[in-house]
Amino acid sequence: MTFDYNSTRNKLILSEYGRNVQNMVSYICDLPSKEERNKYAQVVIDLMGFLNPHLRDVADFKHKLWDHLHIISDFKIDVDSPYPKPSPDAIHYKPKPLEYPNQRIRYKHYGKTVEIMINRAKEIQEPERKQQMVEAIANFMKMAYVTWNKDHVPDETIIKDLRELSNGELELSENVSLHKVEYRPNIPTKSKNQHKGRSGGKNSGGNRPKNNGKRY
Repeated sequence: MTFDYNSTRNKLILSEYGRNVQNMVSYICDLPSKEERNKYAQVVIDLMGFLNPHLRDVADFKHKLWDHLHIISDFKIDVDSPYPKPSPDAIHYKPKPLEYPNQRIRYKHYGKTVEIMINRAKEIQEPERKQQMVEAIANFMKMAYVTWNKDHVPDETIIKDLRELSNGELELSENVSLHKVEYRPNIPTKSKNQHKGRSGGKNSGGNRPKNNGKRY
């Protein structure tokens, strides 16, 4: 006696329709008459729509089912489809891999965004608008520093790092103090039951009724 394992079966092309649908599509492909293939293909299309009712909310619901029928048959089924037959190249198209940025970040706790903002601030010609931008960058740097280092940072450190990152082109105006930023760890709050003391609850021992010496 031999057993039929999934590891010995053909790979499921679209697993959401199951193996029975794939077997039926394979059976249709082997039918000699195109009239029979068209008739059975319509039955399978109706079954596929019944098995995946969520596709009814998708635009071109029937078009998608017919595309799936061709995909399940590995584009071998020969039927009169009401829609154009999809091409394997369009289905199995692989996008180009995204290029990974290889630029070095001088201070990782500030991130690449700060460097981009600094370069944009250098291009500003209006002195007042440029100084506002510099103050905004410095405050952002202080927030980022405290977020990653979890410690207080003096304004002098931020000013020094800003000067270094901008190659000495950006400076804060005199007597400008940055926003106060503190690291506050998330402390789990106690539940309501933990706040109640032993003597504060209704069923605590301190509120037991007295029997005044009576025996029952």
